[in-house]
Amino acid sequence: MSMVKTQDGTEIFYKDWGAKDAQPVVFHHGWPLSADDWDPQMLFFYSKGYRVVAHDRRGHGRSSQVATGHDMDHYASDASAVTEHLDLRNAIHIGHSTGGGEVARYVARYGLPQNRVARAVLISAVPPLMLKTDENPGGSPIAVFDGYRKALAEDRGQFYLDVASGPFYGFNRSGAKVSQGIISNWCRQGMMGGSLAQYQGIKAFSETDQTDDLKGMALPTLVMQGDDDQVVPYKDASLLQAKLIKGSTLKIYPGYPHGMITTQADVINADILAFLKG
Repeated sequence: MSMVKTQDGTEIFYKDWGAKDAQPVVFHHGWPLSADDWDPQMLFFYSKGYRVVAHDRRGHGRSSQVATGHDMDHYASDASAVTEHLDLRNAIHIGHSTGGGEVARYVARYGLPQNRVARAVLISAVPPLMLKTDENPGGSPIAVFDGYRKALAEDRGQFYLDVASGPFYGFNRSGAKVSQGIISNWCRQGMMGGSLAQYQGIKAFSETDQTDDLKGMALPTLVMQGDDDQVVPYKDASLLQAKLIKGSTLKIYPGYPHGMITTQADVINADILAFLKG
């Protein structure tokens, strides 16, 4: 397996498909998944002639199940280790959910200063801040995330099954076309990772204020989210992202769920491709 070792010795697994001289598209996955969640996008953009790269976040998938560094700073630093190892330039970075937070911090702290990134795409992404605070009254109460932690600690397998079969893909909505394969694949990815990394990752995706990261994304950025996202409320996420990222493009999809990169992959892929070529 392809691995890169970070400064603290963590081994990060990555996939790298396509011609080395093609423009790179780098994918950053959501919690608690792996690079495999991007299969529909990696196959699509590979077929369009791009070089496609995706890695498993530390503690997730095939990367080292380390006990430390489960925070947005390390997520971005690890992503930078991959891009530097592969010497990716003029890259497009695409992040879903927690991966969107990772993209925002990577772009602001590493990608732009190192002149490695050309464009960015945030999909159902967590920034600027999920947690409800006095400054962020539209956020979700801490009790929501405490509930995640409790459910994960008590019965991780059942918790993941409940998330995948319910709100993540909107399979709990009346008339939804439920796919057992999608549910099983989500649970498979989640259970590949370490419980500690995923437990501590809840704090990372819910309590990290990324307002400054978004303001620092001075590059063409596409912001995408469904208005029936039951995991990351779009009014406290994509609408704010579009305001904070100067010159960004916002696309809201009526009725689409949090996991629309899978359930509506054909639409999402086509819209990303149009943005990349625009």
